[in-house]
Amino acid sequence: MTEFDLPVAWTPSEESIRDANITRQMERYGIKSYEAFLRRSVDDPDWFWRAFFEDAGFVWKTPYRQTLDLIDGKPWAKWFAGGALNWTESALDRHIAAGNGNSTALVWEGEEGATRRYTYAELLGETNRLANGLIELGVQKGDRVGLFLPFCPEVAIALLAISRIGAIALPLFSGFGHEPLEVRMNDAEAKVLFVADGTHRRGKVVDMKSVADRAAANIPSLKHCIVVRRTGRSPEMTEGRDRLYEDVLSENDQFSPPAFPSDQGCMIIYTSGTTGKPKGAYHIHSGFPVKAAQDMFHLFDVKPTDTVSWLSDIGWMMGPWVIMGSLILGATLFMYDGAPDFPTPDRVWQMTDRHGISVLGLTPTLIRALMRSGEEHPQRWAMDRLRLIGSTGEPWNPEPWLWTLKNVGKGRAPIINYSGGTEISGGILGCTQLRPLKPCCFNTTNPGVDVAVLNERGERLKGEVGLLAVRNINPGMTRGFWRDPERYVETYWSQWPDLWYHGDLCLEDADGYWYILGRADDTLKIAGKRVGPAEIESALVEHPMVSEAGVIGVPDELKGQAAVAFAVLKPGAEPTPELERELIELAGQRLGKPMAPKAVKFVSDLPKTRNAKVMRRALRAAYLGEPQGDLTALENPSALEAVAALRDSQENG
Repeated sequence: MTEFDLPVAWTPSEESIRDANITRQMERYGIKSYEAFLRRSVDDPDWFWRAFFEDAGFVWKTPYRQTLDLIDGKPWAKWFAGGALNWTESALDRHIAAGNGNSTALVWEGEEGATRRYTYAELLGETNRLANGLIELGVQKGDRVGLFLPFCPEVAIALLAISRIGAIALPLFSGFGHEPLEVRMNDAEAKVLFVADGTHRRGKVVDMKSVADRAAANIPSLKHCIVVRRTGRSPEMTEGRDRLYEDVLSENDQFSPPAFPSDQGCMIIYTSGTTGKPKGAYHIHSGFPVKAAQDMFHLFDVKPTDTVSWLSDIGWMMGPWVIMGSLILGATLFMYDGAPDFPTPDRVWQMTDRHGISVLGLTPTLIRALMRSGEEHPQRWAMDRLRLIGSTGEPWNPEPWLWTLKNVGKGRAPIINYSGGTEISGGILGCTQLRPLKPCCFNTTNPGVDVAVLNERGERLKGEVGLLAVRNINPGMTRGFWRDPERYVETYWSQWPDLWYHGDLCLEDADGYWYILGRADDTLKIAGKRVGPAEIESALVEHPMVSEAGVIGVPDELKGQAAVAFAVLKPGAEPTPELERELIELAGQRLGKPMAPKAVKFVSDLPKTRNAKVMRRALRAAYLGEPQGDLTALENPSALEAVAALRDSQENG
């Protein structure tokens, strides 16, 4: 039995349906069913977006005169033409104006146990002081500003302040070395870099300032480094360039946010490419912040009474996403900077319980890692305020999904699976608490997004694996890659005429549940049949000795391509030829003998990004000895070294 055959595992209560944001919208506009709501969200974008802005309290300084302008074609759609806004006003000022200045806006905890708390009034004051300080430094509208910071309050404040003055934020992974910093900062011609002296990771201080110093020597556009003392050390400062964060803050905590045209840029987020050059997705004030808040409002049902957390980094889109969306909707944002299982495996569950987190976001890979420590850790904590569990980044397997529902969600909190990407500012597929859930599924398309599974000819598929496509336009879609419009059009708009090709393998079953099966460029085509690596991986982790699995396609004389699996075993399990045969047989039973891997290699770790995504492309390249492409997001290079060693021993054997 695969995840596509599993029965419903969670059913919404009458209370969760009654109190949902969507239910209230449906009642307000006289819509009789969720299906009718979805149809109207796609068929009538003018109504949908006006209703969202009004119901969420989003602020427009100048009302837009046209919801969607397609004069330049779908790839270059213009949203909310004629409107003027500053997204930070919706995230800060309007809450104070509504009398909610004393409500908690942000709570932060560091790995070492330090905590900080900001009300909306305090967060606005600090943001204004930094905005004034940046202007005093000479930062102007349109200037690019790098954020090389851990997930601490200063990164949220900097993101807000940069947008508030009309500059463009450049989020950067806090684990980067100097080379990826140089590449991104130089591509954006960034003028300013925020950097921390360091951060805490598994009880050790990780230096960040020296990394930035090494990169700065090769960034001609860089004028200022603003140094945040996260670890309390005294970093080496370069005279004339470096300033401490507290010295940049102005005494003046008043700032009137200017209104910008709806297409004013606010952020460039780089995503790894298969080549050495990352892609810079360009986002605007009426794009990424709007889509983040809308997805939170409709799928995650976020309300001002919620405390929202996503285990993230500012360099992953979920970092800016959770900051923007939570604050725009007036919720409390909880940020954590550190390892999620340090110093004990129940760190995340402790924080969820202690801080009253009601919406918790994580990844399936993190769950698989935490499962190894046993279910007693989440069971120790009531987490009684937790009502929704968010998940994104990669496909689930049934066992960890069910484990999470039982032990973390206590059977009551549903798993809101969510999939989209940096280039679309959020989700394409998601889940709603208005519908039942099957394990690993998406039970809805995102409101406002028209989705289909297509074959290569653009014909719609149901019950078959195909390619995920978006048939309409939504405001979150990137306004192109930074200074590379041809690559943007080639990547998303060249597969089919006027359809957004997202690059994911997907299946829609007969009951209307959706499943993401991995990236299309990870697809295996075995004996002419397309199969997603996640399908084989899911079968392998059913074995009681297997903790994680990664599957790649390799050339095969008979089948054209065959699968090779890499398995991480649970503590105490031993790799043996007998176990390899068992796993191959298990996959064959689940998927059919032709789909079974021709070999299973046992490894201690899989190559992953800092946000716990398995880098199958890198796994394949290491095993086959191919060029690696961009590895800047990789956290554990030793995993690839071990895979390459397997290849070498095989060749020499």
